[in-house]
Amino acid sequence: MPDDSLLERLAAHRTLAAVPREQLEWLARTGHLRVLEPGDILTASGPPVAGLYVVLDGHLSIRVDRGAGPRIVMEWHGGDVTGLLPYSRIKTPPGNVVAERRTEVFMVEPPDIARMIRECHELTAVMVHVMIDRARVFKSSELLDEKMASLGRLAAGLAHELNNPASAVARSAKTLVAELKRLEDATKAVCELDVSDTQYFSIAALRDDPATARRSRSPLEAADREDALADWLDDRGVAGVSDDTLAELARSGFGVADVQAVEASVGTGNVGTVLEHVAVGHTVRRLADEICSAASRIHALVDAVKGFTHMDQQATLKPVAIGRGLSDTITMLGAKARDRSVAVDLTIAPDLPPVDGYGGELNQVWVNLLDNAIDAAPGGHVHVTADVELGKVVVRVADDGHGIPAEVLARVFDPFFTTKEVGAGTGLGLDIARRIAHRHHGVIDVASGAQGTTFSVTLPTSTEQEPAQEQAS
Repeated sequence: MPDDSLLERLAAHRTLAAVPREQLEWLARTGHLRVLEPGDILTASGPPVAGLYVVLDGHLSIRVDRGAGPRIVMEWHGGDVTGLLPYSRIKTPPGNVVAERRTEVFMVEPPDIARMIRECHELTAVMVHVMIDRARVFKSSELLDEKMASLGRLAAGLAHELNNPASAVARSAKTLVAELKRLEDATKAVCELDVSDTQYFSIAALRDDPATARRSRSPLEAADREDALADWLDDRGVAGVSDDTLAELARSGFGVADVQAVEASVGTGNVGTVLEHVAVGHTVRRLADEICSAASRIHALVDAVKGFTHMDQQATLKPVAIGRGLSDTITMLGAKARDRSVAVDLTIAPDLPPVDGYGGELNQVWVNLLDNAIDAAPGGHVHVTADVELGKVVVRVADDGHGIPAEVLARVFDPFFTTKEVGAGTGLGLDIARRIAHRHHGVIDVASGAQGTTFSVTLPTSTEQEPAQEQAS
């Protein structure tokens, strides 16, 4: 006969309240009581779970490190049930289950769980409901952690990406302020020369000529031009032309023939003043171009971020433009690709149809696949394509790395499985990518060999004609 006090504790247990008395008596006869002190491990990460645990009193928790340090992902108190539940696919815990304070659990061994399924149907039904709730909570925790990990990777890359053009804008703007003062002084000096209006307009045209000012020259060619200009000026006895002026003229494509034309127009004595005016004008234009280029880069990055955030607010299925999401993902991971010397290119089929989906979730798939591909091919190449095959949209992310060994390939979609160093990966990225693909009625496949690895995501096309517009401005 079971201990009466134990039976009453089981009957008063919140989770077991609806279980028939005779089945509680069976449970009390079958299991045994276990007491844990604070810090004791109920079940360790790695070995199979030793049994089903009915928490009578106390506090248990499980901590998992998914890349950002150990974090409590689930907790159990008196009235809860955990451990090896009927029909659960989880055989080993992702972390140690530890007693936070003195805890009493009632344990049922695995062989007796099989008997419970056969003989105690109401008790089994209760345990199945617990298992379903646990799976839902744990899945939500996994999704949140992986999303935060993806966000962390994107934030780090975005900070790096924004820093370069922002620094360029600040640096060029500061220099531009000084150069504008130089341009004002140089313009006054030219106006004081004994030159006609026609000559002045000719000088201004040289200063403002975009074809000359933007002419691209290699550093070696520019250095040769600078030396040639310096030699010519020395030979002609032209003094007062600074090294900065010569360097800017050479960078702009000015050669000896151009300076000779200036001399023919204004005379040898005025050459230095005119060259200073022209060079400063080219410097101002170059700095303005650098600011525009850097600002355009910042705008493109902000546009990509807006694409991510607007799609992540999507609450219902909508037609999603796959090309935009892939392009934004490549932009967001651009810094990481450059740091690893990985060339990434994107090919989108003309008139690629949209797919019905959640843009934010699909972007998470692209982030996970592209991030893994960049890690797999340092110094190599990643090719991303989106095409239509047999009426479905197929996205492929292919790298030219060393490939995935066959014994590893079979497990790449397993939750918590990763080949990355501790802290570098959660082991959830591909598992979640597969779940998202299934949620969108699609599939994700992988093929790998000595020449690299290709992940393919196949999704049904949208039933509507127009893709969702991810507002970017």
